[in-house]
Amino acid sequence: MATDWLGSIVSINCGESLGVYQGRVSAVDQVSQTISLTRPFHNGVKCLVPEVTFRAGDITELKILEIPGPGDSRQCGDSQQMDTTTPGVGCQVGPSQNGTGKVLKKPMSSSAPQNIPRRPDMKSQELLISPQQQCSKSYMDRHMETLSQSKGFRRRHNSWSSSSRHPNQVTPKKSGLKNGQMKSKDDECFGDDIDEIPDTDFDFEGNLALFDKAAVFEEIETYERRSGSRSRGTPSEKPARYRHDENILEAEPIVYRRILVPHSPHKEFCTDSGLVVPSVSYELHKKLLAVAEKHGLSLERRLEMTGVCASQMALSLLGGPNRLNPKNVHQRPTVALLCGPHVKGAQGISCGRHLSNHDVHVILFLPNFVKMLEPITNELSLFCKTQGQQVSSVKDLPATPVDLVINCLDCHENAFLRDQPWYRAVVDWANQNRAPVLSIDPPMSEAELAIDAKWSLALGLPLPLGERAGRVYLCDIGIPQKVFQEVGINYHSPFGCKFVIPLHST
Repeated sequence: MATDWLGSIVSINCGESLGVYQGRVSAVDQVSQTISLTRPFHNGVKCLVPEVTFRAGDITELKILEIPGPGDSRQCGDSQQMDTTTPGVGCQVGPSQNGTGKVLKKPMSSSAPQNIPRRPDMKSQELLISPQQQCSKSYMDRHMETLSQSKGFRRRHNSWSSSSRHPNQVTPKKSGLKNGQMKSKDDECFGDDIDEIPDTDFDFEGNLALFDKAAVFEEIETYERRSGSRSRGTPSEKPARYRHDENILEAEPIVYRRILVPHSPHKEFCTDSGLVVPSVSYELHKKLLAVAEKHGLSLERRLEMTGVCASQMALSLLGGPNRLNPKNVHQRPTVALLCGPHVKGAQGISCGRHLSNHDVHVILFLPNFVKMLEPITNELSLFCKTQGQQVSSVKDLPATPVDLVINCLDCHENAFLRDQPWYRAVVDWANQNRAPVLSIDPPMSEAELAIDAKWSLALGLPLPLGERAGRVYLCDIGIPQKVFQEVGINYHSPFGCKFVIPLHST
């Protein structure tokens, strides 16, 4: 009796470990309780082996997808006669005019079995049941009950869904299209063989190289010039869209050169918005600071303003809010601060105090001198109240790379300091350490820069810095506009809403 089910298309669920197999029954052994499928599909993918065998203990669920008609089981189950047949599309039992069942062969496909939903108008179709299908239904029910009792098969009542082929289900009569037209449509949709799909990948880079974008744009511009579309005022580009912080109506055109110096600048910079910032000589810059101090902008105020701006820039270079976050439990960033015994060193000490207040591990290097300047003494006394560390020997500096090195060793004056042993030792340590360097108010001469910087911070107006100064930034130290006018500089602030802005070489 088991041989009557040869050629049936079934779906076998073997659980999560083995998956779902679909194929046509080629052998059923009642003694060893095994079932074999020919041309199987595993989870919708065609298997490499021509036949697989399952034990009853491995099967969790078994569904009958299609049952062949009487006398056709050998024909549908023979693997030699099914070169173009795949599981899921095979022999279909349909009604004939005299009420007896006959075999209708559907077009074969190389795709995996798919569940096809019922059409909504099938209730109005005329249904016929052949006597052979009624007999096979009763035998299949008895056979499934025997398997479930012997080896623990589970059978769900909803397995006979509209997408599966139930023995009691019949084929509705087709209306509107002939069999030939339906066959041609099925061949067009499902007739491709899966083995004919090429294994090589599409060469996107090679095909993209065939497209000459420059030639295409040149052809478009040539066509527009010949047709006169641009000369007649035809818009060739999309209208400009404004941001929320841009003015739609401009009262007057923007003047990008709003800072004029009395002498021709040696070098010019520009901001991100395009404003031109000329450089000034060291003599003019020194005169500007002296006039500002005469009007009340004391050295202490300048040191505090410089320390705040330099610390803000250093915090952004260290990672900003992404790294300096109270919720982060990683290691704090380490900054090595190299200061000399002059006003530039006092600016660096002020910057180190603000960095230490923002939970940055600061290591301050300052050489031992018998007598220090008063600004250095005042800033150093404030720095000692923080958690920062002060060292006076190069041996006490970290042997491993730090996160940032702030250079305040160089000075516009006192060139004799570069010949001191401590200066050369600190320069060697900074050059051997692989950390990036930020220089605060560096000298403009290339020969005076012993340490190559990645960033440099200028005060008020930039000096004509060279390439070794790295990328130049400008900070606002609070000099009023009339102080600029007093030294002969026509000044209009380029900072906008910021205190530190980047400058670009023109």
